Amino acid sequence: MTEALDVDLVLVPVDGSDESVTAVEYAVAIAGCYDARVHAVYVVGQDVSRAIEEGAIDEDEVAAETQSFVDDAVAVAADQDVELSTSTAYGFSTHRKTQHPGSVVLDTAEELGADFIVVPRESMADDAGDVLAKAAEYVLLYASQPLLSV
Repeated sequence: MTEALDVDLVLVPVDGSDESVTAVEYAVAIAGCYDARVHAVYVVGQDVSRAIEEGAIDEDEVAAETQSFVDDAVAVAADQDVELSTSTAYGFSTHRKTQHPGSVVLDTAEELGADFIVVPRESMADDAGDVLAKAAEYVLLYASQPLLSV
C-alpha cells in the first residue's frame, strides 16, 4: 500500500514565459487538491542579470515587469482560493559559477521546504527570454521532491 502524498507547499519557478503561466495554473490546481500553498519564484535570466549589473537596464523597469507577471499569478491563485507567495532570484551570477536557473530552483525548494515542484517544460521556440527552459532538465534530474513538468 502506498502512502498518501502530503503537500503543504508547491514551488513553481517562473520567468514570464507562456510555459510558466501554464505551470502556475497547474501548481495552483495541485495546491487546491491538497489544501496547500504555492510559492512562485521569478527567476531572472542571464542577459537581464548582466545588463542590470552593467547598468544597461534599469532595475526598477525589470522589477515592474516582474511584478506585473507576479500580479497575474496571484490573481490565478486567488480565483481558486489558494494562497500564493512570491520571490525573485537571479538565475545566474558573475561571481558564483555554480549558480544557474536549475540550482536556483532546487535551492529555493530546499530553503522553503517545498513538498512538490511544478516546472515549466522546455519551449519548442528558441527564445533567450525563456530562462527556465534551460533549467527544466536539471530540476527533473536532481529534485528530491515529487515534481510535475508542464
